[in-house]
Amino acid sequence: MLSVEEIMTREPYTLGPDDSLRDAAALMREHHIRHIPVVSSDQGVIGIVSHRDVLAASDSSVLDSNADGSDKSAYVALSSIMSTPVQTVAETSELRAVAMHLRKHRMGCVPVTREGRLTGIISDSDFLEVAIVLMEQLETTEPEAEL
Repeated sequence: MLSVEEIMTREPYTLGPDDSLRDAAALMREHHIRHIPVVSSDQGVIGIVSHRDVLAASDSSVLDSNADGSDKSAYVALSSIMSTPVQTVAETSELRAVAMHLRKHRMGCVPVTREGRLTGIISDSDFLEVAIVLMEQLETTEPEAEL
């Protein structure tokens, strides 16, 4: 049985609830990620912000620039846009069960915890990597077709 721990992304980028929408957008852009766990000071997962959340909040009329041209996204706390409560999985969770759960609930990722603290994140991209490796292995073990 494969476990989540075997393919999860360890030590994911995180932000706190008081960090801003602008911080989240910059972190996503800089590291090419689509999900950011929002954690408390003790590394407990209290929310999650997706790229879709950032885009939706950025398109909001609430964020129109001030008359002086300043960007209001610097003042929008993640606590106001993050998704809560957050479903998490343990590092020891069965990989197949987690994949089926993500598909069933149309989730892009799920934070991974140990004793209530964030240790990783597993996303649909991680499962895609596994699929690619499996296809490569199949291709190398299949007998050559005779012409």
